[in-house]
Amino acid sequence: MERTRRFVIHEHHASHLHFDLRLEIGGTLKSWAVPKGLSLNPNLKRLAIEVPDHSLSYINFEGTIAEGRYGAGRVVIWDNGNYLSEKEPTAQLKMGRLNFTFYGKKLRGGFSLVQMKNRKGQWLVIKSRDEFADDSWELKTVLAPKA
Repeated sequence: MERTRRFVIHEHHASHLHFDLRLEIGGTLKSWAVPKGLSLNPNLKRLAIEVPDHSLSYINFEGTIAEGRYGAGRVVIWDNGNYLSEKEPTAQLKMGRLNFTFYGKKLRGGFSLVQMKNRKGQWLVIKSRDEFADDSWELKTVLAPKA
């Protein structure tokens, strides 16, 4: 049974620029750090590293995390919206593959999170080849990266 859930992708200017993928699942935001960001190019597989869950209130967070704190640096919303999954996401994650469809401002269409074999906490985010796929798509940041 499909159910609409929320997502956010934070552009996170910490010690290294990365993107945080956060999916509303089971009353929390399941989270992954994606060093190179997500892509609409289905030829690109993006590494996604599991990080601790965040509270649902974090879905609207933008601001600066203070120096000396975990994740210190600027955080802005890069994209947000809703997503659908045909099956319950928690069960899919336990099986090592979550298939879902984004309905965001920048990201649309099908995606999969696939757990890497023998690499605990490491996943790949892969864009489905659908009407929203774009082989020439390039990621653009909201904030200018640090020089």
